[in-house]
Amino acid sequence: MSTGEQLVFLLVIGGRFVLPLFIPRFPLPAIIACLVLDGVDQTIFQSMGYDPPGYQGYDKAMDVFYLAIAYISTLRNWQQLGAFRIGRFLYFYRLVGVVSFELSQVRALLLIFPNTFEYFYIAYEAVRTRWNNRRFSFRWWLWCAGLIWVFVKLPQEWWIHVAQLDFTEFMADNAWAPPLLLALIVVAALILWFVVRPRLLPADWSFKIAADPLPPSMDTAEEQAEWHARFGSMRSWATVEKVVLVGLISVVYGQVLPGIDSSPLQLFIGVGAVVVVNAGFTLFMARRSRTIASLGWAFLARLAANVALVVAAELLVGAGRPGDVDAPTLLFFLGLISLITTLHDRWRPVLAVRVMAERAEKAASSA
Repeated sequence: MSTGEQLVFLLVIGGRFVLPLFIPRFPLPAIIACLVLDGVDQTIFQSMGYDPPGYQGYDKAMDVFYLAIAYISTLRNWQQLGAFRIGRFLYFYRLVGVVSFELSQVRALLLIFPNTFEYFYIAYEAVRTRWNNRRFSFRWWLWCAGLIWVFVKLPQEWWIHVAQLDFTEFMADNAWAPPLLLALIVVAALILWFVVRPRLLPADWSFKIAADPLPPSMDTAEEQAEWHARFGSMRSWATVEKVVLVGLISVVYGQVLPGIDSSPLQLFIGVGAVVVVNAGFTLFMARRSRTIASLGWAFLARLAANVALVVAAELLVGAGRPGDVDAPTLLFFLGLISLITTLHDRWRPVLAVRVMAERAEKAASSA
C-alpha cells in the first residue's frame, strides 16, 4: 500500500471507532454516519486495490462496538421506557446471535438473530426529531419493532448473510434492477408525502437532532455519583448487565484480534472479573463523594486504574497476563472495558430516575 492508501485505511478504521462516540449527543446523524461508513468501508478499500484479509470479522466486531455505544446512549436519552425495554431486548438478542455466529460460523444464525435494534434505534430517534416519543404507547413501539424485524431486517439479513449477494454487483449484473429500485423509491416517496404525511400528528417542536437534556436531578456527575452512593450495589442487575455486555463484546473481539490464547469462556470470565472490580471502584469513589465531571477524564482515570490493576496482578499474584493475552491486545480490552463501564455507570442512574418516576405515575393514577 502507498502512503496515501495507508492514510485512507487508517482514517476509515479510525472513523469506525470515533464516530460512535458522537451517538450519545447527536443520536440520529451519528448512527446514520456509522451505518453509512459500515456499508462503504470495504468498497473504499477495494477501490484502492486492497482487500484486508479477514476484514469481515473485524467489520462485525466494529459493528458490535458502535451498536454498544448506541445501546448505552438509550440509558441517557430514551424517555419512553417501553421503547427502551424493547430496544434493550433487541440489542442483547442480536449480541447473543453475533457471538453464536463468531463461535460457530453458521451464517443462518445472523438471520435468526437479525440486527433489528439498529433500525429501531433510527426509527425512535427519527420520531424524536419532531415528536415527543412518550406520546406513543408501548404497543405502538412494539408494532414498529415488529414491522422492522419482518419487512426490513429479515430480507436484508437473508440477502447479506444467507444468499451472500453484493448489492453493487447485483445492480451491475441485472439491467432491470436499477430502474426498478428507482421506481420503488419514487413510489415510497409519493406514499410518504401524500398518504402518510397528512395523517401525522401535529409536531411537538421544530426539527432537532441533539439529544434531549438530562433530567434536572441527574444532569451533573455529582448527582449521578450520589445515586450510586445511595442505591448502588455490586450485587445488582446493573452489574450483571455490564458483565454480560462487556463480556460478550470481548468474546466477539477475541475471535478476530491477534495474540489471544485463551478460550472464549476464559476471556469472558477474565473480562467479567475486571468489570466487577470496576463496579466496586465506582461504589468506593461515589461513597467518598469523589467524582470527575468530565467523561473524557473519567475514562482516562478508569483506564489508568485498570492498567494498574493488571500490572499489580501480574507482579503480586504472578499469574501472568489474564487469559494469556499479549500486551497490545490486552490494552485494547482494558480500553474497551473502561469506556463501556464509564458510560454505563454515568448514565445508569438517569434510567433509574426515569423508572422511579414511571412507577410513581402509575401509583398515583391507580390511587
